[in-house]
Amino acid sequence: MQSGWYDRRTRRIRDLPCGDARILLEVEVRRVLCRRCGQVKRERLEFLADNPFYTKRFAYYVGRRCRQATIKEIAEEFRLHWETVKTLEMQYMRAQLARVGVPGPHAIGIDEISIRKGHTYRIVVSDLIRRRPIWFGGEDRTEASLALFYDWLGEKKTRRIRLAVMDMWKPFRNATAARAPQAAILFDKFHIMRHLGDALDQVRKSEYARLSGTNRRFIKGQKYTLLSRWENLNLEGRKSLKTLLAANKRLNTAYLLKESFGQLWDYEREGWARRFFENWRVSLKWQRLAPYEKFARMIDRHWDGIAAYCHPENKVSLGFVEGLNNKIRVIQRRAYGLRDEEYLRLKVLTCMLPPL
Repeated sequence: MQSGWYDRRTRRIRDLPCGDARILLEVEVRRVLCRRCGQVKRERLEFLADNPFYTKRFAYYVGRRCRQATIKEIAEEFRLHWETVKTLEMQYMRAQLARVGVPGPHAIGIDEISIRKGHTYRIVVSDLIRRRPIWFGGEDRTEASLALFYDWLGEKKTRRIRLAVMDMWKPFRNATAARAPQAAILFDKFHIMRHLGDALDQVRKSEYARLSGTNRRFIKGQKYTLLSRWENLNLEGRKSLKTLLAANKRLNTAYLLKESFGQLWDYEREGWARRFFENWRVSLKWQRLAPYEKFARMIDRHWDGIAAYCHPENKVSLGFVEGLNNKIRVIQRRAYGLRDEEYLRLKVLTCMLPPL
């Protein structure tokens, strides 16, 4: 059956280009008398979309095209109104969610995204095993907002959660401990390394302020070179980093400490991981790296959420949550911001689902 749009004047579904075929499908709209209410009703046709001017097949085609292009581009291509394309895409995304059903996750990732300026956040919960977002909502990033997710999931499926990956935000930790006490809480590696990167940047700023004249030339403009990992730098970046580290002893020490800390997640036993951390902490002595000492105290306070990764049953991909955040930012940037929160919710929840 060819996709198309319904012409109310001629009572026909006119064809639109979809693939190579161009077929004109004529449908006589029959009106019947309802036995229940006595009113004249129009017969429901299963192949029509929610908007009766278009077929489901055409709506799904528009939805698939919107995964790679903006609404404006699709509207110009098919000569449709912007709101019409948006409505058809939302029907397509709801059909995607209906197909996968309500999940029952064993390992979840919890994070927040900013939807507009002014500290306006929404919570995104992901299934780390199936690698897709499963819930988007809340009013902010408080315990009450995360509790809405557990209410939506239900008590039975909440008891199946064995692992919750999150940053060190206290309301997330408290809400999970209260509603899913059987789940192990694991702090996201990328958020922890971000704190360490901030500590390194503070050392860089202090060194730049301490030096003067020509001694500053090695540090100026090298912020992202210093924060990058060695294997991620190109040839020019590695040369600049070597020059910088050779010229400044404190930055050399801080950079080596930052690079070595990533080994913490390679240990398979908590005792070995703790011994590594204590040795790393001792190496800070006499180095005059106050931001690093503050970072070490933070790790010590949140050690239980870091050591949980040493257990074999908690070995999950920790990069998925951060990768999902990047994908959401691309969606927002491509649309220059999304004002319709329901549309954003559907875009987030379906961004990892297979097309219909």
